[in-house]
Amino acid sequence: MGKLQKYFLTGLLTLLPIWLVWIVFKFVFSLLSGISAPLIGPLMAEIAARDPLVFGWLGDPWVQTAIALCATVIFVMFVGASARRVVGQKLLVWFEALIARIPLAKTIYGSARQLLDLLQTKPDGTQRVVLIDFPHNEMKSVGFVTRILHDERTGAELAAVYVPTTPNPTSGYLEVVPVERLTPTDWTVDQAMTFIISGGAVSPDKIPFNRAPKP
Repeated sequence: MGKLQKYFLTGLLTLLPIWLVWIVFKFVFSLLSGISAPLIGPLMAEIAARDPLVFGWLGDPWVQTAIALCATVIFVMFVGASARRVVGQKLLVWFEALIARIPLAKTIYGSARQLLDLLQTKPDGTQRVVLIDFPHNEMKSVGFVTRILHDERTGAELAAVYVPTTPNPTSGYLEVVPVERLTPTDWTVDQAMTFIISGGAVSPDKIPFNRAPKP
């Protein structure tokens, strides 16, 4: 029984990183392929129906999913290349002006755009990547400072901190934390995202778990 338990734990620890990679890959794969699937699926089915002997393999679901994934990746790369050119920038401005006319879409797009732009810049007065006491004082969570606020009564500085979840960082929590309760780090946003997605498997050897004492 002791050997069986050791074998099981060794196998579990060996498969855990692969499982995390699979979860992230499956999420990204499903997200990207699902964008083009409504267009690629009927198109491939129609081509397969015209000549089942030659193009029948296009009717397989996994083939359609793979083609939809490739189509989405090519489209994303095309948008990225166009956004770097004058014509693409003008189209992006026109698209944002169109979105601004739709109330709900305006709120969602504007908030997401501001968050992504914010994470690519370095804030003034505090680090972007911090540790906060969450979910309680004896534990820490990695968060991103998105804004500095002030208490309307005392004037104390407060930080709006987004705390992503593992391994999917697109969901998380928004915490309002006093600035003096933040534990600053020297991590970049990319390093923090790698730490979160990997479940802590990829991280520096040392982290500033305890705040520096006040002078």
